[in-house]
Amino acid sequence: MTPVTYDLDAVRAVFPAWSVFRSDAGAFYATRRGETLTDQQIDAGLQRTVCADDLADFIQLLQVQEDLR
Repeated sequence: MTPVTYDLDAVRAVFPAWSVFRSDAGAFYATRRGETLTDQQIDAGLQRTVCADDLADFIQLLQVQEDLR
């Protein structure tokens, strides 16, 4: 079986405001770079860090966060 590979550099290029990485357990994580969210932004649904178990869900979460801005 061929292992699935992910181009996290491509994700980083599309979402440069986020620090993107994959955990040893295989989950995808992203944390906002150099930005502190206000209580109002958090109440509106913005998150400092997002995570997902698969790449498609991960990208969707990042896009939702960008759309909330």
